[in-house]
Amino acid sequence: MSSSFGRLFKLTTWGESHGPALGVVIEGCPAGLRIELEDIQKDLDRRRVGQSIVTSTRDESDRVELLSGVFEGITTGAPISLLTHNSDQRSKNYDNLRDVFRPGHADFTYWAKYGHRDHRGGGRSSSRETWGRVAAGAIARKILAEFGVDVFGYAAEIGGIEMETFDRDQIEQNIVRCPDPVAAAKMVEAIVRVRKDRDSIGGIVEVRATGVPPGLGEPTFDKLDGLIGQAMLSIPATKGVEIGGGFRLARERGSRSNDPFVVEDGRIRTTSNHAGGTLGGLSTGEDIVVRVALKPTSSISREQDTVDVDLQPRKLVIEGRHDPCVVPRAVPVVEAMLALTLTDLLLVNRASRMHPTG
Repeated sequence: MSSSFGRLFKLTTWGESHGPALGVVIEGCPAGLRIELEDIQKDLDRRRVGQSIVTSTRDESDRVELLSGVFEGITTGAPISLLTHNSDQRSKNYDNLRDVFRPGHADFTYWAKYGHRDHRGGGRSSSRETWGRVAAGAIARKILAEFGVDVFGYAAEIGGIEMETFDRDQIEQNIVRCPDPVAAAKMVEAIVRVRKDRDSIGGIVEVRATGVPPGLGEPTFDKLDGLIGQAMLSIPATKGVEIGGGFRLARERGSRSNDPFVVEDGRIRTTSNHAGGTLGGLSTGEDIVVRVALKPTSSISREQDTVDVDLQPRKLVIEGRHDPCVVPRAVPVVEAMLALTLTDLLLVNRASRMHPTG
């Protein structure tokens, strides 16, 4: 079971939703980087359960512990190991799922592949696994900052309600992380309403990276677009990824979808960014713009039809504590995966020519 991502800046996550702990091992982090645990904890708190009325009520502190790779606040070049202890599991809520496949979950596919699965909260398929991604992503952010790169995400749409204005300062001022305060209020109402209906809704997270130098990625199979797609589609509940104009460009003419080149302050720029910061699988130097479609939470407390391991039909009501919408807590996860992808490529790119310019 592969649980690793990246080539030079590589992370491996471990642990299960209802196991004793979760963790991540990060290899390839350059020595000499100052790391404060509170920098990591800040992003983990944004991903944490129990934040507000629109998230799961499971109560986990998600407090990060550092085991290796940092001495006196500075990275040594050795593998960095981070962990957190699970403390609020209620595994008994999953006893009735031992031999039953939950609709929309990975229960059946894990059973089909491995013949044995951890039914308590989904094991490795649980979104609890993303703790390690966000912890590693916080370190990746520190490296990106050294190159002047900034990554930030937000809820662009929830339950069909789309943002109509953009104010970055508003993102962390509301519980759904939407840059449009009017749309945010409507999103909150929709989530509260669907929770009362014992149902769930999905949405779209948009993430941007500014200050990205041109030339990141590889021209053929390791295109920047492809690596971003792999990173985002590895996030639980993700069902679609767009870069730049995405599917909208399929309905445009080339005269409207092309981004004209100009020179500004001695640097090649484009007057628009329909390409979303990539051309030919390489970064252009414009903002990387990615949208990630997340399906409604699969765990709902309505009765559903399913089957069991004996191929018998069953009725199922899922108990436990679950997000009625995963979008608000997915924002830091999406940010982390873009940060991890760009960090890996930045380090790879430094070996691509004798005299690097960026």
